[in-house]
Amino acid sequence: MSKLIPLKPIGKEDIRKLEGALLTMVLYSQETLEMIRNPHERVTWIDSLYVAAASLAREKAGIPISKIAEELGITEASVRRHLRGESKAGELVLKAYETLVKEGLKINLPEVIGEELIKKREKINRIKQLLEGALKELENI
Repeated sequence: MSKLIPLKPIGKEDIRKLEGALLTMVLYSQETLEMIRNPHERVTWIDSLYVAAASLAREKAGIPISKIAEELGITEASVRRHLRGESKAGELVLKAYETLVKEGLKINLPEVIGEELIKKREKINRIKQLLEGALKELENI
């Protein structure tokens, strides 16, 4: 359990912390990144991630579904769908919450991103070495 992220929020600040943690975990999940790459799915449901995270954080704070729906400007049926994981966004947010409960705030960059970062870092280091070599040659002129 994370000390910084309240699993049972009390007050608006705690709710925002839990929302932020859930959104961050979901946005960096392999599943979300794969969906974003798909042009047919791209960004059409990203706003639903916020609504799902906000619904769950408020529900964990003990706020009634009717009040959650009112605060978020959606129907009670939509709130329930997200909370039961019947929407894709709700499903992803529930998985993130379960991970948060079991392991604390955990963000795993997918291997593809990790590999890309390593390759870019290696390329930057090679360029840096070439530039340093060129500068030394210029100093010797």
